[in-house]
Amino acid sequence: MTAVRVPGVPVIDNGELLSTNPATGAEAGRFPVAGPADVAAAVERGRQAAQWWSSLGFAGRQARLLRWRAALANRLTELAELCRLEGGKPVADAVIEIASAIDHIDWAAHNARRVLGHRKVRSRLLVAEFSGHLEYQPYGVVGVIGPWNYPVLTPLGSIAYALSAGNAVVFKPSEYTPAVSQWLVDSFTEVVDGRPVLQVVHGLGDVGAALCRAGVGKVAFTGSTATAKKVMAACAETLTPVLLEAGGKDAMIVDADADLDAAAQACVWGALTNAGQTCIGIERAYAVEPVYDAFVAKVVEKAGRLTVGEDGEIGPITMPGQIEIIRRHLEDAVARGGRAVLGGPEAVRPPYVHPTVLVDVPEDAAAVREETFGPTLTIRRVRDADEAVALANAVRYGLGGSVFGRRRALAIARQLRGGMAAVNSTLTFVGMSTLPFGGVGDSGFGRIHGDDGLREFGRAKAITRRRGPSLLPAMTFERSPAQVARIVAIVRRLYGR
Repeated sequence: MTAVRVPGVPVIDNGELLSTNPATGAEAGRFPVAGPADVAAAVERGRQAAQWWSSLGFAGRQARLLRWRAALANRLTELAELCRLEGGKPVADAVIEIASAIDHIDWAAHNARRVLGHRKVRSRLLVAEFSGHLEYQPYGVVGVIGPWNYPVLTPLGSIAYALSAGNAVVFKPSEYTPAVSQWLVDSFTEVVDGRPVLQVVHGLGDVGAALCRAGVGKVAFTGSTATAKKVMAACAETLTPVLLEAGGKDAMIVDADADLDAAAQACVWGALTNAGQTCIGIERAYAVEPVYDAFVAKVVEKAGRLTVGEDGEIGPITMPGQIEIIRRHLEDAVARGGRAVLGGPEAVRPPYVHPTVLVDVPEDAAAVREETFGPTLTIRRVRDADEAVALANAVRYGLGGSVFGRRRALAIARQLRGGMAAVNSTLTFVGMSTLPFGGVGDSGFGRIHGDDGLREFGRAKAITRRRGPSLLPAMTFERSPAQVARIVAIVRRLYGR
């Protein structure tokens, strides 16, 4: 039976995953669906390939990762067009996403040895006769489960770092973006002469569940909080460690001494880029009383100029089912006293949602408490930055955030509950390869990117090595009462004050 095609909704057709554009219904590709046996076989192939990949050492892996980086850079516009075809993402947004991903590959390749390589560690009093050694050894095979909203940058934030650390990777992409994911895997396979160092398994949620249970050394997941809990539960069956980057409800705080033009420009970008389908997108803004009216006016003016459509700055909602969530949030907000100063419930015109700015929305409304994942924004008037921080921190998510101001901006950013914050900008921390990326609370735990991201994909291996006789023989039964007394005296002298 031929599957019924609904634009953007992935379907299984005769054992193949069919991917289509959410706006036009154009077919992006067909890919074989993996069953549990296929997933297990991919992991076993990965184990064999990991031995070769790890044996290359940091220099050998770096050379191949940099060849991959160059291939992506030279074919950037081709990949960006595929992102547009499959997910509806505007090409300009895709270019920025891919460029950032390329930079992460470059950084991970160049820094893996420094972060993960062997180094000596200083000894301590009771084991002074031993030298300490530390290195990070690969897990073997890492399972990566990726999202659809940033199908290049987000999975590569795990894949590039896992590969740099010496692991093979089995990648289960979102069923909404299999074509982009297959393209990435194929391009990497070319630089490793066809070896299955990076493989892809396609399908729906059951394929991700199979990957969690397939005996991988670690699972890195990006997606919704609800799915993150399922991934964690599946991995708990075998005590497989997990890295979870889940949802967000990020806030921007605008203080009294903020540059309002810059704040409005950044807020519109942070809230509406990728049609608001961004886990670190600005979904709430809190502006202090003296600048509130001017800030709202500037945001509405800038957001109102954006174009919507297949060739516009705001593309379609990739997951058709998300449209009803957006509609529910907007209708609930207005029903409870909120006002749409731009857009509103009528802005939902499938497969598009036009930019919407809401004010006077109660803090317990769904539009403030739940992840909307659309081109919408709530703005609230607050008496000062302290109230803004309290409200920003009052949700269960804790991913990123933003602060605009001068005198107190950095201090305010430090008070935001979350893994990241940007001062006088939005979303910029995701593009800085040197910084860790991740959240707290319902936004998950663990980090990708930066030194911390590299360490997520290696097991710390500690080794001590005797380098001389024991002056204070603590680690033996052949110690005398006099030696124990000497240890007591030394400990008191060093630590008793």
